[in-house]
Amino acid sequence: MGELSFYLTEGVRHITDPKGFDHMLFVITLCSFYQLNEIKKILILVTAFTIGHSVTLALSSLDIIRVNQTVVELLIPITIFVTSIFNITAKQQVNSKFGLNYLLALFFGLIHGMGFSNFFRSMMMGIQEGSIALPLFGFNMGIELGQLAIVAVFLVMLLVYTKVFKGAHRDWKIFFSGAGAALSISLILNQL
Repeated sequence: MGELSFYLTEGVRHITDPKGFDHMLFVITLCSFYQLNEIKKILILVTAFTIGHSVTLALSSLDIIRVNQTVVELLIPITIFVTSIFNITAKQQVNSKFGLNYLLALFFGLIHGMGFSNFFRSMMMGIQEGSIALPLFGFNMGIELGQLAIVAVFLVMLLVYTKVFKGAHRDWKIFFSGAGAALSISLILNQL
């Protein structure tokens, strides 16, 4: 159980590390589209993102796919920018069970998983290929728990903003999406 908790802790630490704030920024930007009464949609969205990054993390960790990390580090802020623009321009989906944003989260999760792969691969140095399942599971669960913690804090802030300060969700969405777009442009320019 010690090995599982080690990788779980590393997953949480990796997603919440301020030095790698791009993943936190993506999760926050992704969630800013939704209102408090759409928690189920938020959880599905975050899970779609997790499924995407789990798949590519596994494939790249097993050396099935190899991607130029410079390209991945450029694509990650592009995913944030595209999500921000989508949030600002798309209409709220009132009763839709499945939407473009879930597909975007899944697809962008694939890209973010490639970003996690170098860190995870460095942790796996010296571990035999057959014993990768437990570390991979623990690391992915840690990332998911870290994301859910970020979402929980974000939703508490949204609750305070809308219920205590009577702020409009539209303003919240535009503020966080605009901030996501601005920061992602800065990250993109740093990669060029």
